[in-house]
Amino acid sequence: MSIHLVGGGLFAASDAAAPFLAEATARSAAVGRTVPRIGVLSVSGASGSPDSTADIAEVLGGARAAEVLVTEIAPGEVFSTAVLSDVDALVVGGGVTPHYLDAVGPLVDQIRLLVSDGLPYLGYSAGAMIASDRALVGGWRIGGVEICPEAASEGLDEVELREGLGLVDLTIDVHAVQAGTLARLIASAEAEFVTAGLAIDEDTTLVVGEGALEVRGTGSVWRVVAGEESVAVATMGA
Repeated sequence: MSIHLVGGGLFAASDAAAPFLAEATARSAAVGRTVPRIGVLSVSGASGSPDSTADIAEVLGGARAAEVLVTEIAPGEVFSTAVLSDVDALVVGGGVTPHYLDAVGPLVDQIRLLVSDGLPYLGYSAGAMIASDRALVGGWRIGGVEICPEAASEGLDEVELREGLGLVDLTIDVHAVQAGTLARLIASAEAEFVTAGLAIDEDTTLVVGEGALEVRGTGSVWRVVAGEESVAVATMGA
């Protein structure tokens, strides 16, 4: 089973649904279900439910491909461990990244165990960022110097990294080209906040499984590696 990290944008354009559903269906078949149960965790924003939550639920649940169980909470609340009961796959949605990391706090150990046991995980935008060992949760300045648009700050001033879910060992950023966050990851590597990371474009999915990394969708995944004297940047295309 795999970890699917979506960089934002239209969920259908990311080409994540089919392989994720296939893995969820395989896991459900092992317990005698023909239709997989997929838990979707969502944290509302200032304007209500994120548009991406309904988009993801519609794509995954269309044509009765899956039973999609959406649990949405307000910022500052935390998810109950009950949301992980009897599901064949897990989606952590998009919104304000620090809110998501706070909300999944009680679930971190259980999510790690379930994913290590083969539960398919899909992180969309914020859900992709918090999947890292060291999660980059936002910020638009380093040492007071602007390194990306303020609109991508997630409500934080200085770039901040926190302990994440620990599902992948590379730091993840999202909306890479579209929101200018590729520059944030490069600057974070230059500042030695991270040694290596991946910035995922919108409409693009990075699949982390047992084999080589796979890129799906319409954009690129940007690999950023800190060296002794410079930062190396390369692309991984679909």
